Amino acid sequence: MQNSPSSPPQGKKLLEQVSDAIRIKHNSQRTEKTYIDWISRYILFHKKRHPKDMGVEEIQAFISHLATERRLSASSQNQALSAVIFLYRHVLQKEIDLPSDLIRAEKSKTLPVVLTQPEALAVITSMTGLSQLMAKILYGSGLRLMECLRLRVKDIDFGNHTIIVRDGKGEDDRATILPDSLIPALQAQIKTVALIHQQDLKKGCGEVYLPYALAKKYPNASKEDMWQYLFPALSLSTDPVSKKTMRHHIDPSVLQKAVRRAAQLTKIDKPISPHTFRHSFATHLLQAGYDIRTIQELLGHKDVKTTMIYTHVLQLGGMAVKSPLDS
Repeated sequence: MQNSPSSPPQGKKLLEQVSDAIRIKHNSQRTEKTYIDWISRYILFHKKRHPKDMGVEEIQAFISHLATERRLSASSQNQALSAVIFLYRHVLQKEIDLPSDLIRAEKSKTLPVVLTQPEALAVITSMTGLSQLMAKILYGSGLRLMECLRLRVKDIDFGNHTIIVRDGKGEDDRATILPDSLIPALQAQIKTVALIHQQDLKKGCGEVYLPYALAKKYPNASKEDMWQYLFPALSLSTDPVSKKTMRHHIDPSVLQKAVRRAAQLTKIDKPISPHTFRHSFATHLLQAGYDIRTIQELLGHKDVKTTMIYTHVLQLGGMAVKSPLDS
C-alpha cells in the first residue's frame, strides 16, 4: 500500500516525520522548530513512551502539567496542544477525540500598549539604519515583526503603493499600505540587497530559503534578485533543511534590541516592543476616522472582534462614558 501524497515517508524517526509533515503543509521553519520542541517535551514528560501508545489522557496530563506546575501562559499551553494534535492528525494519522471539557486556556484580555503619534515618532527618530527603516514599516504599514523580517524584494509594489504580506499569521496573504515617505529608503535598500546578492553569487552562494513547494515549482527562483530578503542577515549561514550555505533574513533580536534602546533614550514610561508600533498603527487609523473593517483587512485579522480591541483603547463604543466627576 502506497503512502498518500500528504503522508510523511515511512522508515524515518518520528521527529523527522513531523518535520516532513510540517514542510508539506508549507509551514515556516520557526513553526517546525516550535512544534518539534513541544512534541519532544510531550514524549519526555511521559518517559519516552511512543505517542501511538498514548491518547487523550496523556495529552490532558501534559497540558495540565504545563498549566499548574510549569505555570506557562495561555498562549504557550495552546501552542503545545496544537503541536501535539498536529502530531496525531498529520503524522500518526490518528484523530484524537478530545472531550468537551478539554477547553483551551483563554488568553487574558489585556489592552494593548499604544503610543501617541509624537511618542511613536520620537522612538523611531531615536533609531538609525535598518532598524529605523523596519520600525517605520511596522508603524507605517501595521506589520508584525516577523512579517517585516520575511519581506522579500518582490513584496514591495511601488506602483500600487502596496506591501504584500505573504503567509502571515494564519498562512494568509494580504495587502497593506506602503507609506510614500518610505519609497526612497526602500528603493535604496533594494539596491543594497542586489549588491549583496551579487557578491554572494560570486562566492558560489547566493541562494535564499524558499518554502518547500515553491522550491520545487521554481528551482531557480532562490538565486533571483526578487526572491531575496529585503532585510538580509549580515552573514551567510547553513540552512537546516537543505544544508546549503544561504543568506537568511536579519535576526528578530536586532530590531527588538534597537527598539528597547530607543525607548530608553526617549524615556517614555511604557513597555515598548516592536509590536507596539502595530498597535499604534491600528489605533491611530481609528482616531483618523477609518472604518474598522478596513483596518481589519490591513492588519490581517480574521475576526473583526480582534480589531475591536482598539476601540476600547480609544474609549469608543460602550466605553464612551463621561465620568460623573467631570459633569
